[in-house]
Amino acid sequence: MSAAAPQSDELVATMEALGSNARRAASALAHTSSEKKTAALHAAARAIDRRRADILSANATDLDAAKASGMSAAFLDRLRLDDSRLDGIIAALETVAELPEPVGTVTANWQRPNGLDISRVRTPLGVIGVIFESRPNVTADAGALCLKAGNAVILRGGSDSFHSSRAIHSCLVEGLSAAGLPQDAIQIVPTTDRAAVGEMLKGLNGTIDVIVPRGGKGLVGRVQAEARVPVFAHLEGLVHVYVDKSADLTKAVSVIANAKMRRTGICGAAETLLVHADVAATHLSPIIEALMEKGCEIRGDETVRSIIDTARPATDDDWRTEYEDAIISVKIVADIGEAIAHIAHYSSHHTEAIIAEDLVAVDKFFAEIDSAILMHNASTQFADGGEFGFGGEIGIATGKMHARGPVGVEQLTSFKYLVRGNGQTRP
Repeated sequence: MSAAAPQSDELVATMEALGSNARRAASALAHTSSEKKTAALHAAARAIDRRRADILSANATDLDAAKASGMSAAFLDRLRLDDSRLDGIIAALETVAELPEPVGTVTANWQRPNGLDISRVRTPLGVIGVIFESRPNVTADAGALCLKAGNAVILRGGSDSFHSSRAIHSCLVEGLSAAGLPQDAIQIVPTTDRAAVGEMLKGLNGTIDVIVPRGGKGLVGRVQAEARVPVFAHLEGLVHVYVDKSADLTKAVSVIANAKMRRTGICGAAETLLVHADVAATHLSPIIEALMEKGCEIRGDETVRSIIDTARPATDDDWRTEYEDAIISVKIVADIGEAIAHIAHYSSHHTEAIIAEDLVAVDKFFAEIDSAILMHNASTQFADGGEFGFGGEIGIATGKMHARGPVGVEQLTSFKYLVRGNGQTRP
């Protein structure tokens, strides 16, 4: 089917077929050997390496269309592929391939006084629907992680990355075929029609077990509001960095510049900087200068603007904004307690960092802030499944049910209990 939107009846039939095919594939994958899944991922990695030119050509088509429609520099950065990023995709596939087999792993085992032996064992979730926007690498990450965890996956990429995602998907299918696995284990929605998302959110006649959205606030908000199946998601990446009075200045300058400006459009990019009043005179200017040298706009409170005369006034909306751009809001706080209170009020519970040498302050920060990822003296841009050693991620989950933080292989499994007895009956 081409990118043109099919008629409604045709769309429904197409989507329901994807669901039925995925359910059959999931049943087969639940009992597939680790060796076959590993072989499929290695073969997919080789296919991507061999077909670089095709993938980059497809990506160029998407980039040309995005530029013509006036997309922002941050958006284009998320969409763009090059040889270096293809190397990263290949490395992620190879890493996921070599991860320990999750399915069948015994996570706990105990014996009851009556002689019953109870084990908790990892099992696949089943069929996962992944809805994402402009990052074509998610095609590979999601496909690989779901496969490794024994799940079938239905991928729905954004219209902006349509050609790039299809080119990568064809390499994943080649890997499945080479390993003798069902090609329907990794499917991609073959249309840009937005109604396809609605069909997935309905669950495709009960064939989808969980939805994972990865994209902007509009997409994730729609998924969370409309989905009739469980959702792993984060609505925003409103990330804070707090500079404690014990912070080492050299570390603070380096970490914050990277946390904000390495890639401004990713969900782990810092959006708000909080600085302890005791080091405002010594630390603020060097940190801000390093950010401005990289092209960052500063929006500050009154105290910040008294020190940095080029800073724009920060409004209440700034403390609530995920910029996804070269902009950061900056506030001076009286102490760590005020920093924690500010984060508690405005945070999206994604990632927060503290720059400090005082371990008591670090322990307080870690204990009192309820976000999925907390960091000490490290860039928030490490908030990524690949950097955690997961090989990749489908996304970051900020909820508290089942999955939290980077959604990798383990988070894409459930479990069952195996109870072994010897004729016991309950009195």
